Amino acid sequence: MKFTDGYWMTKQGYRLFSPYEIHDVKIGKDSITAYATHRPLEHRGNTLNEPLMTMEFSSPIPNVIRVKFYHHKGKVRQSPSTFDLQYTGNATVNIENNESFIRLTSGDTTVTVTKLHPVQITYTFRNRRLTGSGARSTAYVKADDGIHYFREQLSLGVGETVYGLGERFTPFVKNGQTVDIWNEDGGTSSEQAYKNIPLYVTNRGYGVFVNHPELVSFEIGSETVSKAQFSVPGEQLEYYLIGGDTLKDVLGNYTSLTGKPALPPAWSYGLWLSTSFTTNYDEATVTSFVKGMESRDLPLAVFHFDCFWMKEYEWCNFEWDERVFPDPAGMLQRLKARGLRICVWINPYIAQRSPLFDEGMANGYLLKRPDGSVWQWDLWQYGMGIVDFTNPAASHWYKAKLRALLDMGVDSFKTDFGERIPTDVVYYDGSDPHQMHNYYTQIYNQTVFELLEEKRGKGEVVLFARSATAGGQRFPVHWGGDCEATYESMAESLRGGLSLGLSGFGYWSHDIGGFEHSSPPDLYKRWVQFGLLSSHSRLHGSTSYRVPWIYDEEAVNVLRFFTKLKLRLMPYLFGQSVSTSSSGVPLMRAMVLDFGDDPACDYLDRQYMLGNNLLIAPILNPEGEAVYYLPRGTWTHFLSGEQVQGGSWRNEIYDFFSLPLYARENSLIPLGNEDTHPDYDYTDSVTLHLFALQDGETASAVIHNLLGETCFSVMASRQKNQIEITTKGTAKNWSLVLRGISAVDSVEGGLSESTEQGLRIVPSDSASFLRIVLS
Repeated sequence: MKFTDGYWMTKQGYRLFSPYEIHDVKIGKDSITAYATHRPLEHRGNTLNEPLMTMEFSSPIPNVIRVKFYHHKGKVRQSPSTFDLQYTGNATVNIENNESFIRLTSGDTTVTVTKLHPVQITYTFRNRRLTGSGARSTAYVKADDGIHYFREQLSLGVGETVYGLGERFTPFVKNGQTVDIWNEDGGTSSEQAYKNIPLYVTNRGYGVFVNHPELVSFEIGSETVSKAQFSVPGEQLEYYLIGGDTLKDVLGNYTSLTGKPALPPAWSYGLWLSTSFTTNYDEATVTSFVKGMESRDLPLAVFHFDCFWMKEYEWCNFEWDERVFPDPAGMLQRLKARGLRICVWINPYIAQRSPLFDEGMANGYLLKRPDGSVWQWDLWQYGMGIVDFTNPAASHWYKAKLRALLDMGVDSFKTDFGERIPTDVVYYDGSDPHQMHNYYTQIYNQTVFELLEEKRGKGEVVLFARSATAGGQRFPVHWGGDCEATYESMAESLRGGLSLGLSGFGYWSHDIGGFEHSSPPDLYKRWVQFGLLSSHSRLHGSTSYRVPWIYDEEAVNVLRFFTKLKLRLMPYLFGQSVSTSSSGVPLMRAMVLDFGDDPACDYLDRQYMLGNNLLIAPILNPEGEAVYYLPRGTWTHFLSGEQVQGGSWRNEIYDFFSLPLYARENSLIPLGNEDTHPDYDYTDSVTLHLFALQDGETASAVIHNLLGETCFSVMASRQKNQIEITTKGTAKNWSLVLRGISAVDSVEGGLSESTEQGLRIVPSDSASFLRIVLS
């Protein structure tokens, strides 16, 4: 929200009260409280009839500074007044207080506040300036209409670029944008977003998290061009300045604050096939799709039933439509006998024609209007009501309906919607409806996630969720919502996924082939490449099916090739995912996260890293042209084996069986021995591919079991022409491939053989050490 008229003037109808000087300071055990006046205290009379700003600084966890400003504290904010943060107490801090400034240091992150005019707040990490606010930046805003606000403006340096704020499909770098944190169902081609997260990070290596579930308005260099501004209505503002050695550390600290992503089960990384949305289908249709995939050697892991598994006008009744699914329990068992997991679509809405509507209304399970009537409208479903998850009995009721489906054989739920949450309602627990608009999705997804964990066990839970707020990363997986079947929409989907990853979310997916309309065969094949090299992979559409044979025979072959490639990559992908669940660094990530010291990566939004070691640039045009950037170093094309030097842009043409897929130098990537399903023993016959190990460098890989436990680890180190390999743990029949190296002088501890990809070394029985002398 903008409060100024140009740089000098305040907009008519507003008055801004900014800190002028610090009147008093109180030092606590682990906190600072400062009282700031809004004008000079030349005499005692100036203390009369004037507001005073209270400024509090503390630290919940190391390298995170909690900042709270308030005017009047007597108006207690209703629940949920803040997000559900994962800490208790405060971190140990160091406090300095002298005549000129007060300073609080947590870890290596420091906030310094000057006492005299002009009051300035400066944030540093190991004496490196991150950002700060100065004269006229922090402000309590009084509006003539009686709605007051708090505003903060933090400086942006020359060349500083801002990212995040949720899954946004607008330009990847947020400089120059106005962003309102307000969940809406706007598709992937608008400024609206399903997943609004009041967190931004910058290429200067810090983050800012605004701890307000309600509407937060951001002006990222769009009001004052050298400032990142955020404002909230009310008498208080709370935000967290997050420091770290790298941007990865910043995301790690943020997810320590809001929650780490759960580790999805290994089976969820396989290919998902959907019925699509409004298509006609019954058990015969579903079976024909599954058999069609089997007969074409297209490995399928999950089958998803979209909305019309239930009767029209009755979403949600959680009952199978008996007209097309007369034997749902038997059907599910028949599908599961083919090795499939089952997902079904749900949402948190109850249409009036659903038998559950009267039950929910009678028991007070649905959101109400202020007059006590059930809130309803006809958008999406006729007479739709909304489950009130703040009522424990309503949550228990909702879980009971889903529990019956789990008992029948369902394994996962696509938790759709959760954005169209009204504010003219009354919640059971008295929650503020404006603060609940964004927060509703958190308790919706948490309710379903907890039920799955209860029934299936920890580590066996995965959602396919559309909406989210801060902390929603704890309940993966999330997908990008309704995209068009165009190359432009494919690109905007990728921008959204990269932005979400820079907002603390570890795993992300999208509708392969585009949701709306039908894609031409070339787009489908290119989206298949992108989709199978994403965290999670689902074929899904709106009015048409997404099985490949409706496009052409080549589409079948392309889908087979990339599905099997992903399945062989599972030891690598699952290992990287285990790291994501503990570090908070996303599996699929923007280039700036790994190459923050390369300015060319600041704006890259058409390529990404998949884990630490693989670079991918989806092809976004019908000509098959790839324009992409390789950072400095030696890169090896994963499929062709070509080695190239980075530090420059490349322009190439690719067929449908390849794309820019590069392994980083000094990387050790494990490939599995299975390409029919994703959940297998990753230590059995695993092949470790060593890419361009440089002199004086090391490379490592860790192989996990399906519980995420470490089973086998390998370290490679090189000194001049000698490579040493050491292992810990146990793996059956493992081997090593030196990519791009066809011959060596000697191998100690194993035997070597030539392959097309490079020299393959098979260790001797029980050998845990190899020494290789290069030619």
